Amino acid sequence: MRLSISNSRSPALAYARLLCGICVGFVVFVNGLSAYLLEHHSLTYRRVSNQLIEAAGARPTEPGQPASIVMIGNSLFLDGVQVDRLQDLTSNNLRIYPIFLEGTGYYDWLYALRRIFSEGARPQVVVVQLEVNSFLWKGIRTEYSPMLFFDAADLLRVGSDLGFDRTAKSSLLLAHWSAFWGAHSIVRTQILRHAIPRFGDLFALISTQGKDLMQTQRNIPIGPEFEAIAETRLKSLQGLCKTYGATMVMLVPPTPSSEDGVQKLERVSQRIGVTTWVPIDPTALTAQHYSPDALHLNSEGAALFTLAIARTFGHLYKSEKPSSARN
Repeated sequence: MRLSISNSRSPALAYARLLCGICVGFVVFVNGLSAYLLEHHSLTYRRVSNQLIEAAGARPTEPGQPASIVMIGNSLFLDGVQVDRLQDLTSNNLRIYPIFLEGTGYYDWLYALRRIFSEGARPQVVVVQLEVNSFLWKGIRTEYSPMLFFDAADLLRVGSDLGFDRTAKSSLLLAHWSAFWGAHSIVRTQILRHAIPRFGDLFALISTQGKDLMQTQRNIPIGPEFEAIAETRLKSLQGLCKTYGATMVMLVPPTPSSEDGVQKLERVSQRIGVTTWVPIDPTALTAQHYSPDALHLNSEGAALFTLAIARTFGHLYKSEKPSSARN
């Protein structure tokens, strides 16, 4: 009797092992395919990956040589800063290492800086380019950031900083280690782009609307707690940069109706000794300088903003660093 039971279990165990093997193979295949699509077909992934590698090579320079400057920011700077033109305008004095990723905020960049510093980056200046809402946002971009910005050792700390529960922390860990888990929506987009004719045009429209919606959802009221939050975060970024011998500069981009928040951010910066630059007064720009989403600068606005940044950078070499600078 025992022999017959044992014999009946053997095929079932074999089938179970086969099924497990197929599932594991499928998971490995999907993850490998996802990694391939990211590395070869995601322009954002390739751009940011290359920028991180280049920024990790930033080193202090000798007197008389162009200073090394790492610039970090989100889509407001990806769209609003013409990096090649800025480098041309400042080539005698600066070597610029930009890292721009859409949909990011304070926590993305706090840990991104920690990572590039740990990989050897030693710039002389770090320019943090975040508008007020992104600076106050308590969240991260769940796509790209866990893979590109966070060290494995930082993942639990990120989850604790953001108040994640165990499920969210587990997702963060998976997003760091698994290309499919961390970027499944991006991979899905790449598959659809290749499978559906003219999907690129539709995706561009969806992306524009989604970027605007993300910013609207992140439109945080400037309440009485603003200055306390801003002071804590500015001190954290400033302390991190000082640890590695870099000077931190907060550079605020123009956005419609941002004047009140900008003034408060400048006040906090002055009080704690963080250099803050506002190259263009937001009220000096009109609707013709913005894209249809009324948030990101168009090419005309970007040209003005880039020129204003180049002029502001001149303060690094023409006078002592101001605690606040406006053009």
